[in-house]
Amino acid sequence: MALSYKARRRWALVILLIGLPIYAVLAITIVGLFDRPPFWLELVIYVVLGVLWALPFRAVFRGVGKADPNADNKTETSD
Repeated sequence: MALSYKARRRWALVILLIGLPIYAVLAITIVGLFDRPPFWLELVIYVVLGVLWALPFRAVFRGVGKADPNADNKTETSD
């Protein structure tokens, strides 16, 4: 079942405001469990983890920044 535009917007907001900070804390904690790698390797790890979190949520984020495709395209003019 496909999510409606309104549901995708709400889930995107939940993911960004709650899920992303939790993921960032977990990523930093897990990387911190090991000895600190060289700067370039640590940078690569964080870049990969920064992209990796969004892959499962592509369908949720797709088209969220655009206008609602199901809404009426009537524009109100003020006189």
